[in-house]
Amino acid sequence: MPKGKPWIKEEEQILIELLKKGKSVDVISRALGKPEGAVYMKMKRLGLEVVVTEKNQLTTTSSVKTGTELPSIENVMKRLSAALSALETPGIEKKEVIRLRCFIQGVKIYKELFADYVDYRGIETELVQLRGALAEMREAYERLAKKA
Repeated sequence: MPKGKPWIKEEEQILIELLKKGKSVDVISRALGKPEGAVYMKMKRLGLEVVVTEKNQLTTTSSVKTGTELPSIENVMKRLSAALSALETPGIEKKEVIRLRCFIQGVKIYKELFADYVDYRGIETELVQLRGALAEMREAYERLAKKA
């Protein structure tokens, strides 16, 4: 059984129009005088999804897209520095603090995994070199065996 006041058609139209304009759920909920959770539920029931967000929007729902290359440690560190600076902003909203903390934790995990990845790549390179050297030694041994 639904809680709160039922949605009327005009409110649904306003929701759809604001989403088309790229407005955040926060802005939409304030415009409609409804809690963010109610807006999310209505979006889900209508099959809508937040894809474009406003400049100051804190959260979105979207699919994660994978790139073809890993971001460099330098780029990740620059973004980490920006996140740490943003945390120093006076009056920062709780949602933004949580988002930035999650990002910072993600950077820590990325750094650890990146180090493992680079180490594996180094081991892989060394293995290829050793296999090449072993093949050369076998060829040299076979040439010596033929001469003997």
